[in-house]
Amino acid sequence: MITDDKRVRIIIGHYGSGKSEFSMNYVTKLRSLVSNKIALADLDVVNVYFRTREKKELLNSLDILAIDSSINAPTLDLPAVSAQVVTPMNDKSYDYVIDVGGDNVGARVIGRFSHLIEDSDYDMFCVVNANREQTQTVHQVIDHIKAIEKSSNLKVTGIINNTHFIRSTTVEDILRGYELSLEVSKQCNIPIKYTTCLDSLIDELPKDLEGEIFPIKLYMREDWM
Repeated sequence: MITDDKRVRIIIGHYGSGKSEFSMNYVTKLRSLVSNKIALADLDVVNVYFRTREKKELLNSLDILAIDSSINAPTLDLPAVSAQVVTPMNDKSYDYVIDVGGDNVGARVIGRFSHLIEDSDYDMFCVVNANREQTQTVHQVIDHIKAIEKSSNLKVTGIINNTHFIRSTTVEDILRGYELSLEVSKQCNIPIKYTTCLDSLIDELPKDLEGEIFPIKLYMREDWM
C-alpha cells in the first residue's frame, strides 16, 4: 500500500517514462487514503511537456499543495524552482511526492536539497518504461539508476514498472516490462514496488507479480492524445 511508503516519495526515471502520470495517480490515490496534508512538487525543469504543474488547479481542488517553478509561466522551460519546495521536507505533517526531471540532469535539482532529506524519511522510486529507447535492457536501466543516484546524492529504493503504449497497451507489453524490472530488481537488490496498468487490464494480469498492481488514469493526456 502506498500508505506504507516513506513520507517523502521521490519519483525519477528516463524522459517519457511516465513519471508525471504516475505522480499524479499516486498523489490522488494517496489523497483518497489519508487525511494528512499532502504536497506534490514538480521539479521537472528539463521537459516542457506533460508536467504535473499543468494540473495545478485539479490538485488544489483536492486539497493537495502544488509546488512548481517560481516563475508563473507553466509552458516555458525555465530552470527555476520555488523555495516552497523545502517546506514539506522540513514539515513532517506533510506527505510529500516529488516529480523529478528526466535523467541525471534533472536529478541534480533534487540533489540540491538532498541534505534536507533524512535517510529514514524518503523513498526514491525509479519509473521504468521498457519502450523508451534508453531503458530497454537491464544494463541500460542499471546505468540509469546509477547516474540518477550519483546526481541526486540519494538511493533508489523501489522500481515501478510503467511499460506502456498509452491506450494501446497490452498485457504482453506490461509483462515484458515486468520481466525487465524483475531482473534489475534481482541484480540491484531493489524491490519492485508497483506495476501500473489501465483499469481495463487489471483482471488479465497474473496475480503473483512482485509488488502491487497500480491502476492508472490518464490525467496528463487529453482524450485525443
